[in-house]
Amino acid sequence: MPTIIRSSLVSRRVVPVAALVLLASCRNPQADAYLGEQIRQLGDELNASRQQEAQMQADIDSLRTVVAKQDTLLTRLAGMAGVPR
Repeated sequence: MPTIIRSSLVSRRVVPVAALVLLASCRNPQADAYLGEQIRQLGDELNASRQQEAQMQADIDSLRTVVAKQDTLLTRLAGMAGVPR
């Protein structure tokens, strides 16, 4: 008899907990779709930001090349003019 009482008490505790876990695990498909869309948009914006950063780095590198060429040209002109550096 004590075994039946114990199993009855255990089932009285386990069943409500299992029901709560089952209800908590049910998700709204629309919310999942919304979350998926948000994550996709976040990924798109992150990729756009990376592309913009890469373009800006390329522009900076290009400007450095232009400045280096102009510096070389000015140094040569100053040398030809006899102006000390």
